[in-house]
Amino acid sequence: MTTPDPTPFPIDHVIERGGDADPALALREGTLSFADLRTRVGELASWLREQGVEPGARIASWGAKGELTCLLPLAAPRAGLVHVPINPMLKRAQVAHILADSGASLLIGTPARLATLEAGDVPSECAIIGEVEALDASRSFDAMPASDAEPEEIAAILYTSGSTGKPKGVVLSHANMWLGAVSVAYYLDLESDDVTLAVLPLAFDYGQNQLFSTWYAGGCVAPLDYLMPRDVTKAVAKHRATTLAAVPPLWRQLVEAKWEDGAGDSLKRLTNSGGALTPDLIDAMRETWPQADIYPMYGLTEAFRSTFLDPSLVAAHPTSMGKAVPFAEVLVVKEDGSPAAAGEEGELVHCGPFVAKGYWRDPERTAERYKPAPAHSEYGGTAVWSGDYVKRDADGLLYFVGRRDAMIKSAGNRISPQEVEDAALATGLVADAVCFGVPDAMLGQAVHLVVRGAGEEDALKAALKRDLPSFMQPHAIEWRELLPLNPNGKIDRTALYREVSERLAA
Repeated sequence: MTTPDPTPFPIDHVIERGGDADPALALREGTLSFADLRTRVGELASWLREQGVEPGARIASWGAKGELTCLLPLAAPRAGLVHVPINPMLKRAQVAHILADSGASLLIGTPARLATLEAGDVPSECAIIGEVEALDASRSFDAMPASDAEPEEIAAILYTSGSTGKPKGVVLSHANMWLGAVSVAYYLDLESDDVTLAVLPLAFDYGQNQLFSTWYAGGCVAPLDYLMPRDVTKAVAKHRATTLAAVPPLWRQLVEAKWEDGAGDSLKRLTNSGGALTPDLIDAMRETWPQADIYPMYGLTEAFRSTFLDPSLVAAHPTSMGKAVPFAEVLVVKEDGSPAAAGEEGELVHCGPFVAKGYWRDPERTAERYKPAPAHSEYGGTAVWSGDYVKRDADGLLYFVGRRDAMIKSAGNRISPQEVEDAALATGLVADAVCFGVPDAMLGQAVHLVVRGAGEEDALKAALKRDLPSFMQPHAIEWRELLPLNPNGKIDRTALYREVSERLAA
C-alpha cells in the first residue's frame, strides 16, 4: 500500500473503499459483498435512528460474532449514536454495570444471553431487543447514506478492566478508529485479496480492528466463535484465510493442532498482542507456518496500538516490542519527565491521534492515566501514561520491563484484581480476599486468590463460577487463618505476593 493518509474520516466510511462485487463479510448464512455490506449498514443505521433515541445515545450489543456484531460498530455511529460492545464472555453482573455506567438506551443481544439478566440488571430507560428481531426489522428501512460526522465525535465506548474497581469505558472517536484502521492496514500490508479470520472478541479494540483494517484495504472478514483449536484450523482451510490475529495462549494451542492437507498454507501474516510471544513459541510458529510473517504487537485500549516488530527482525530480536506504528509517537520517559537514553528504563508514554478521549464519565480515573504529553513530544496535547516500563536499545527497539500497577494479563484478557476480590467477598464465604497474577507458561499470568474465612472451597468456586466470566476464574485458591499486615494495619499485598511467588518459583 502507499504511504498512509493521516486525514481522519467517519469510521463508517471504512467500507466505502471495497469493490461493489468483492466479498466483504463471510457469514454462515452466506457472504456479503461490499455493496451488500454498505446496504445492510445503512438499513440498520436507519432502523436505529427510528428507535426514539437521542443523538449520542449509547447502543449496547451483547452477542456472538455474526451479522449484527459486525454491522453495529459502523451502523451506530452512522446514525449519530455511540456503540457499546459487550464481551460475550461476561456475566450478568458485569453487563449490568456496563449498562448502568454507559447509560445505554438500547441493548441488542442473543436471546440466551438476555435471558440470564435479572430484575434490576437493566436500567428502566434501556429497551431490550433480540439480535434476529433487530436485523429482520431493519431490512424494511431505506439505507442511510454514509455519515458526515466530525472525526472527533464519539463513536464507541469500549469497556476494559482496570487494576482497581469495575470495568471502565474508554471513549473512542471516529478519528481514533479510522486512523487505527489505516495504520494497521498499512504496516500489515493488507490488500483487497486478503481474508482475515476474526477469532478475537469484537468488544476489544484488537478484535474490532480486524474488521476495520481489513475493510479499509478492501479485503474480506470471516468472523469465527471457536470452541476448540480444531475449529480454527478448519476455518482457515475453508476460507483460505491469509491473516490470523491471536493471543499467546491460543497460538500455543494452534501450533500443537493438526494442520492437515495444507490447511494453513494460505496464511501470510500472524499478528499477536495481549501478551508477549516467547522465543520458543515464535520458533514453533515459524516451524508450523514457515511461509507466514509474524507481527508481535503491543497496545492498550486507552491508546489502541503502540508498537509492532517488523517480521524481518523477529528471529534476531524475539523479545522486542519493536517500534511505533504509523501515526503513533511512543516515548520512554524517566521519572523527572526527561527522555530516557538508550538502555535506560522509563515509562512508555503514548502520544498522537490514537489517544482516546478518556474514560466515560470518570474524570478522576481519566486524570490518572491521561496527562499532558512530555515537553519533548512532537504531538504534544494529551498523552496516555501507560504504567508499563520499557527500555529502548541503541537501534530504537523497545523491550518490556514490567508494569507499575497490579493488573493481571491472562490469555490476552485484562483482569482487575479488585473485581475478583469483590466477587469473593460478596459470597459471604470469606472475610478477606487478595487476588494477583502469577506467571503461567500458557496464560502469561494465572489468577491466584488468597482468602481468609471459614467457608468451603467448593461453595466458593461455585459462587465465583456463577458470578465471574471464565477468564476471571482463579486457577488456585489458598485459604489462610491470618494474612500479613503492614504497619498501617492493612493487608500487606506486596509481602503476600512475594511469599506466594517465591514458593511457586521454588
